[in-house]
Amino acid sequence: MACSLHVAWDDGLTSYNFGPQHPLAPVRVELTMALSREFGVFDRPGVTMIDGVEPASDELLQLVHAPDYIEAVKRAGKTLEPDDPYCLGTSDNPVFPDMHDASALVAGASVRAAAAVWHGEAAHAANIAGGLHHAMPRHAWGFCVYNDAALAIAWLLEQGAKRVAYVDVDVHHGDGVQAMFYDDPRVLTISLHESPATLFPGTGRATETGGPGAEGYAVNVALPAGTNDARWLRAFEAVVPPLLREFQPEVLVTQQGADTHALDPLANLVLSLDGQRRTYAALHRLARETAGGRWLLLGGGGYELVQVVPRAWTHLLAEASGGQVDPASATPDSWRAFVRERTGELPPLYMTDGRDPQYTPFEDGFDPEDPVDQAIQATRRAVFPSHGMDPSL
Repeated sequence: MACSLHVAWDDGLTSYNFGPQHPLAPVRVELTMALSREFGVFDRPGVTMIDGVEPASDELLQLVHAPDYIEAVKRAGKTLEPDDPYCLGTSDNPVFPDMHDASALVAGASVRAAAAVWHGEAAHAANIAGGLHHAMPRHAWGFCVYNDAALAIAWLLEQGAKRVAYVDVDVHHGDGVQAMFYDDPRVLTISLHESPATLFPGTGRATETGGPGAEGYAVNVALPAGTNDARWLRAFEAVVPPLLREFQPEVLVTQQGADTHALDPLANLVLSLDGQRRTYAALHRLARETAGGRWLLLGGGGYELVQVVPRAWTHLLAEASGGQVDPASATPDSWRAFVRERTGELPPLYMTDGRDPQYTPFEDGFDPEDPVDQAIQATRRAVFPSHGMDPSL
């Protein structure tokens, strides 16, 4: 069954570009949009491209960012000089021309997508160039200048939303979004990520559960390096669905970083494309079940630019449109030629890694010696009681 989906897109979104040596290369988004077009995702009934994507204004950005930081970003984009107090000009966050304009456009696209969902223009809306979840109120962090995910949530709250859920499946902890709503029980943040013991940003432990008055509204599942499809899906199903069913958000916002994949060069989880695709279906189902279908989906990390990100996010957009791309499908010849032209790399041949991910539900039995089960149990014990839920059930 087709779903209504608005896709926020402007060619200017590829101008968020830290330079040719930086791992966050905008070609991954360009290749995703091209592959989705080749599969006809944007031509499906109910799928439209959002018109009028504009940069977020200073006033809008100030919902989550300090005015002096916004001015520092503008200044850095003009002078190309580093600004240490704001973490601009580091190896992670190099300055680039017109940095503010490019970053504000990404943020504006996510807010425009949020508006489409909030005002009922579409059940679902996407900004795959978004998901810059690390940016903090007063400094850049982890390849992220403005936190478009947090801004979209803050905008929804300004419109009167009383409950917004944020689920982050990026391999890195969604620290910026968590920090901005740590004391706000209107926002439930859930992040599944590689353990802070082995990966940036070094936060996201199960003990980080929310500030005074919001205990249990920050949820972190810190998974050990080497976690595969079966174990990751087990953790997801043990934590995310019961919390969303209890919370009943008015809008579900998800960050869909593809860097959990085994080929990603910056992290250590070993999911397949097929495991990621199963996650997209689960989030779609949960949006319909718990949030009245209101689903804002954003991109995020993902540094295997050719083999992983375009296929993963094409599956994501197809899922949100209500019609999946057959994983056995061959990638189109014209897209393969485009990949070779743009990157010089060999493109993937099929829309699958050839896996059929299955998992054993956590409720079927807890293994106290298993590190993934230990992570699941730590999270459930830390937050479930705050929601009136028994962590042992």
